[in-house]
Amino acid sequence: MAIDIGGTKIAGALVHPDGTMTATTRRPTPRGADPDAVMAAVAEVVADLAGSPLWGSAVRCGIGSAGPVDASRGTVSPVNIGAWRDFPVTERVSAELAARGAAVPTVLVGDGVAMTAAEHWLGAARGHANALCMVVSTGVGGGLVLNNQLHPGPTGNAGHIGHISVSFDGEPCVCGGRGCVESLASGTAIARWAAAQGWTPAARAGRPGDASAAGVAAAAEAGDPIALAAFDRAGRALAAAIAATATLVETDIAVIGGGVAACGDTLFAPIRTHLAGYAALSFVRDLTVVPATLGTHAGLIGAAAAATMLLPA
Repeated sequence: MAIDIGGTKIAGALVHPDGTMTATTRRPTPRGADPDAVMAAVAEVVADLAGSPLWGSAVRCGIGSAGPVDASRGTVSPVNIGAWRDFPVTERVSAELAARGAAVPTVLVGDGVAMTAAEHWLGAARGHANALCMVVSTGVGGGLVLNNQLHPGPTGNAGHIGHISVSFDGEPCVCGGRGCVESLASGTAIARWAAAQGWTPAARAGRPGDASAAGVAAAAEAGDPIALAAFDRAGRALAAAIAATATLVETDIAVIGGGVAACGDTLFAPIRTHLAGYAALSFVRDLTVVPATLGTHAGLIGAAAAATMLLPA
């Protein structure tokens, strides 16, 4: 059983040993609701899964959630789900499963770790014993595979590359640090920096222009110098963090997914250019950076993969 909890949707599926999914279902994440109302949407997803004839065949449950998470306590405090603060999601989901005759082991991981598990199992990191996988979107998150083992750390936050500092005198980050990758390379940061430098999106057909990172990417593709500089700045921050991670734990591939990664070479070209200047030691020179391949399926596939990698059968 796989459950993927995010700020806009809560999804579920039964995931087979080959990664195919059945009984997929989803509910919108309630907004402006109390904690139990959000949990009620999760319970509806569990109820849908329980209606499948394969329900009784499931042996584990993986929960992937927007963070912060604390896997050691089974709690979540997602930035984009304001009703949940230290919410005991593992305990509550386990109770729902037991009530429907499926008292199976359950594990909680952050969405970056889930994406990492998915890409290592079936995606771009498959076949790599040591990998860093990242999500570059509204925020920047990630996870690690070391020696072919998912490495979430004690609280489930290992590999959270978005809050590595790459600029010691950089601007304050929402996490309380300074000069974090997320404050330089997230979609929000890219759009904010471009606007601060005087970039404005072009209006089309009487409609306001796209001021998001996607709009900046479109301008960069058209040769706008400020937009190009915004992505070069983001790519440099990501390259520095990727090289630092590889130097620390000897990863040989970095897989990048998320909305900003969908900009393609507009993001990947500056990352690769700057990586050559940061990954200078002999054991990290061959580090490769590639796009993720599983897209929107990564959350559910990754929750199942994490359950397989972290729980006994």
